[in-house]
Amino acid sequence: MTDHAAAPEEHRFPCPQCGADYRFDPAAAQLICDHCGHAEPMEIAHAPARATKQTGHIAELDFRAALDGALPEAETQDIRALHCPNCAAEIELGPDEHAAECPFCATPVVTDTGAHRQIKPRAVLPFALDEPAARDAMSHWLGQLWFAPNGVKDYARKGRKMQGIYVPYWTFDADTASRYSGERGTVYHETRTVMRDGKRQKVQVAKVRWMPKSGRVKRFFDDVLVLAATALPKRYTDALEPWDLSALVPYAPEYLAGFRAQAYSVPIEDGYAEARHIMDRTIERDVRFDIGGDRQRIHGIDTDVRDVTFKHILLPVWMAAYKYRGKSYRFVVNGRTGKVQGARPYSAWKIATAVVLGLLIAAAIGFVAATQQ
Repeated sequence: MTDHAAAPEEHRFPCPQCGADYRFDPAAAQLICDHCGHAEPMEIAHAPARATKQTGHIAELDFRAALDGALPEAETQDIRALHCPNCAAEIELGPDEHAAECPFCATPVVTDTGAHRQIKPRAVLPFALDEPAARDAMSHWLGQLWFAPNGVKDYARKGRKMQGIYVPYWTFDADTASRYSGERGTVYHETRTVMRDGKRQKVQVAKVRWMPKSGRVKRFFDDVLVLAATALPKRYTDALEPWDLSALVPYAPEYLAGFRAQAYSVPIEDGYAEARHIMDRTIERDVRFDIGGDRQRIHGIDTDVRDVTFKHILLPVWMAAYKYRGKSYRFVVNGRTGKVQGARPYSAWKIATAVVLGLLIAAAIGFVAATQQ
């Protein structure tokens, strides 16, 4: 999207009793003030995305219009973002923030205050786990790791709080029709006589009979999910799946109260290119199923893609990022399910101790075996 000079939108939710900012409480699904304890119900719809999609509350946007820069003005917004020079994360900032620590790699960053234009989020998957629950999930995960440094485990037990952050994703819908050509393989067996140990033996040898096959397959793709940021390794975010996208709700800034939101850094055209790779793999499986037989060969697939639509959505992640003995570690927790992924830390002295103990045990076993002979 092009740069824009207008001021970014301001989303603050002051407590009517004390003036401090509310935060969204995942456990109670309400806004709460940490300063005075006042709580307020969320005055927004909680209908799931599948239902609201049918009633138009979470409408898809036209992909071609986005490529042509022809989206309505109401579908875009100005944001200020922190750009981390270490991991390239783009983190949205509040109107009064000018510096922050990157939640993805713990790098202190002083940011530019300029604004730029982005496509607004269409839907959000609200946090279901609060920070203590996410910390418990991370501590349990770390406790199961062999050879993890004690300092890393201590951090999980008594370190600083984890940060809740909404991570941007693209979803794509598309209607596809594919023509293919290939071959269907049928396995059959021939009897052959071979020499084994000086004797003639009959054996069954598998052979494949190939026949040409062509046809058509159709599939409608709904909510093909593509990560819209590059700060986190994709192996982490992929491992946090599955996401319960049926629980998506229409975007409302109240859900972001007390949390950070990551601005997307993957352009929509690049997101669609990845979505097409995902679709193509599924179409290939459909083609193999349609060819049938015992084996399949695919010579070519020609796919017609129509009615491509998309959404920009935000998914909830609890994150811990810190530096231990000069090395950065990152842990991420699915804010809905508690599934944990992260860097695999190792303790050199624990590994060395285990190796020494292993050698001593092996030597002892060898000594006992030798004395019994």
